[in-house]
Amino acid sequence: MSLITQVDQDIRQAMLARQPERLRGLRAIKSALLLARTEKGAAEELTAEAEIKVLQKLIKQRKESAEIYKTQNRDDLYQIEMEEMKVIEPYLPQQMTRFEIEGYIQELITRLGATSVNEMGKVMGIASKELAGQADGRTISEVVRQLLG
Repeated sequence: MSLITQVDQDIRQAMLARQPERLRGLRAIKSALLLARTEKGAAEELTAEAEIKVLQKLIKQRKESAEIYKTQNRDDLYQIEMEEMKVIEPYLPQQMTRFEIEGYIQELITRLGATSVNEMGKVMGIASKELAGQADGRTISEVVRQLLG
């Protein structure tokens, strides 16, 4: 079952259960997926990787907005962003822990024979592709820099 079909079903359930917070998050997912599908050059159906990228973008937007609202003491808006994040997160693949990322990156560095920070781009390129959807790019970058530095 495609993600958009699953989201449609979950929207119906949220409407019947009268869950406005969940409904708001689900509608954000559906809107972003439909927008991605209608973008110029997009295929008729989104691939699983494209769907994950859309969901990650939504999470990133919510985190950034939540941080801004927190610094501006807008707890009402901060709460809305956090609620939407909680609705979106279950649709993403299980995220790796920092410990798991470190183990993977260490193995990758050994496999590539990378020895210095100058080779960070080579390690980052492969790690970003292989860990897509399972780890945040910023975390991957921090770990690579730490292990090569």
